[in-house]
Amino acid sequence: MDPNDPDLNDAGHADPPRHVLFGVAYYPEYHRPEQDRLHEDLDLMVAAGINVIRVGESVWSTWEPRDGELDLEWLAPVLDAAGDRGIDVILGTPTYAVPPWLQTAYPEIAAEQRTGEPIPWGARQEVDYSHPAFRFHAERVIRAILARYASHPAVIGYQVDNEPGLELIHNHGTFTRFVRRLRQQYGDVETLNREWGLTYWSHRLDGWDELWRPDGNTFPQYDLAWRRYQADVTEEFIAWQADIVGEYRRPGQFVTTCLQYPRRALDDERLGRHLDVAAGNPYYGMQDHLEAGTELAQPNYWNTTGVAGLLRQADRMYSSRQARYLVTETNAQAIDASHANHPPYPGQLRQAAYAFISRGAAMIEYWHWHTLPYGAETYWGGVLPHSLRPGRVYAEIAQIGTELAHLGTTLEGYVPDADVAILWSNPSRFAMQFMPPLASSGKGDGQGDDESYEQIVDAFYRGVTGAGRQARILHVPQAHDLGAAELARRFPVLVAAGLYVTADDDLTLLREYAAAGGHLILGPRTAYADEEARARVAVAPDGLHAAAGAWYEEFSNLDADVQVVATDGSPLVLDSDATAQRWADGLIPDGAQALATYKHPRFGDFPAVVTHPYDGGRVTTVGTVPSRALAAAVVRWAAPRGVGDLLAGDHGPAVTVSSGTLPDGRRAWFVFNWGWGEQNLVLAADVRDAAADTTHAAGSHLALGPWGCRTLITPEHPAPENTAPENTAPENSEAGR
Repeated sequence: MDPNDPDLNDAGHADPPRHVLFGVAYYPEYHRPEQDRLHEDLDLMVAAGINVIRVGESVWSTWEPRDGELDLEWLAPVLDAAGDRGIDVILGTPTYAVPPWLQTAYPEIAAEQRTGEPIPWGARQEVDYSHPAFRFHAERVIRAILARYASHPAVIGYQVDNEPGLELIHNHGTFTRFVRRLRQQYGDVETLNREWGLTYWSHRLDGWDELWRPDGNTFPQYDLAWRRYQADVTEEFIAWQADIVGEYRRPGQFVTTCLQYPRRALDDERLGRHLDVAAGNPYYGMQDHLEAGTELAQPNYWNTTGVAGLLRQADRMYSSRQARYLVTETNAQAIDASHANHPPYPGQLRQAAYAFISRGAAMIEYWHWHTLPYGAETYWGGVLPHSLRPGRVYAEIAQIGTELAHLGTTLEGYVPDADVAILWSNPSRFAMQFMPPLASSGKGDGQGDDESYEQIVDAFYRGVTGAGRQARILHVPQAHDLGAAELARRFPVLVAAGLYVTADDDLTLLREYAAAGGHLILGPRTAYADEEARARVAVAPDGLHAAAGAWYEEFSNLDADVQVVATDGSPLVLDSDATAQRWADGLIPDGAQALATYKHPRFGDFPAVVTHPYDGGRVTTVGTVPSRALAAAVVRWAAPRGVGDLLAGDHGPAVTVSSGTLPDGRRAWFVFNWGWGEQNLVLAADVRDAAADTTHAAGSHLALGPWGCRTLITPEHPAPENTAPENTAPENSEAGR
């Protein structure tokens, strides 16, 4: 997609940088008092090719040590010294960490995780950021900082707050505004009773004052409204800060906020409309988590495991605004707690940096410069270890910095390629967190998996990566903005999996996409509920079963993986690793061709995958959460040629290829070896190694060492009309219809 497309990029006050920004979060105020390291630190940064730092967002109590007593000059030497060295600065607003004097004077601003239970002070993000007392003091310090530093020549942009949306805020004022919103939306309680089905369990309301608090709520309709409202509270808070910054910023300065995408009170697409550029903090499992073919458990809910998980985080950041984005924090050394010490293997930081860049990152920034000697994040490693002596990690960072400096402005206007588009639905994520379809995997605790949505979508994303293809994640509103015909033109294959919460016009868009010639791949739970999270009283999948040529009435959780085998004459090539995981829809073909079935005495009565031509296109339904092998087989069939094939044909599973187009018609390629063994590629095109400044002819071999990566540029040629490969069916297949 064109990041300058006005249909997809509304704010657009500042252009992305021409070169890739490369930097760190820098907190000189966190050094021990006896360590005056400002100039030494900045000189080390310059030597490492670091050209941007983020400052100031974590220390409100330093900016304002006492109520109304502002100390603004402590940062001036940092900005001056950075500017003298040509290092740009992103200035943060310090509203996510509330100073003790404000907590003490206004205890009512503490956020309540449950009604009447304020979060104890002592961490961060414990505040109700919609509370008037908090807003008054936050605005005062924001304006003071901006008035002092917006004109500083080193400041190129602003980060407002930090990772917003952590808590679902239950304070009285927040709940009161929620009720007001419901009154505005539904008009009267009779309408609410009807739309939410409140006859059930005797919950009919006679007045708005009877609406119960969310703590004990059991209605999915209530919860979805509550979650949408909480996301709106976060959005309004960030928009409020962005508007304040807008009064001070110079032309060319951008406004962003760094997002931690799994936050429960966050809708990144809606929030992103108020920013000039999206930014995120993608943390990921390192060491063996990044070895190709290895499937390790996800370390925790806010980071990912596997190469596909890393790339999915990158594509999620691009999806917020369908434009290049900033990585405001990511791994430098070991991350998280004192018992989670897994520093990267040599080469993995470089791989991750280029993986993000290959999927649209315009900045790579590490958290953080120096590892702290105190505080909750004592063992969250920075570029420098506790000794503050540059070591192996610094050397690898410096290698990346040197290479990016050599790239210069080569990647200006870069747009990542996509062979397959995957729809993303935050409302479906919210709904599945409250009423998960998948059971907690391997825990045996009888509970649901509140990451069910991510598990379903990620299964298909892993298939795209496993097939050697590239994905573009699209929010449902963005797909509507494009329209069915343009969606089919840009993305010949579209995955709609886990799309549980759907309005009727969403179903119309999917049908029209297939009718326009697209290949629609449906996954579990898609179209099962309406926009209120009510199960649709209709044949499933509602609005799509005729186009899919199949329907179902039964579905089952799977307590163990079930092997999936191809049917006679199926174009799918399946091996023993092709399995159904955690879920099975009892698909009943009604005109569709069965492509695969379950090797099971009961589930074998149903196909696992069916396909059906529909008007000018095709609908394929996958009735399970597919293993990587099963999902990859479906993707290879649906998208038999990927953009990556233009660089190199067959290659081992340890190698991935990412790519994108440049405005002058050239293509940039990023080739990765995710493992310990050396890999060799046979090139299908002439390329130039952008870092080594060497050329390689088509037909030559390109070596990749352990945990290695290369950035390659093709020679100039006219820009193609459509960078996505034509979805041509393989012989004896109707996949392209």
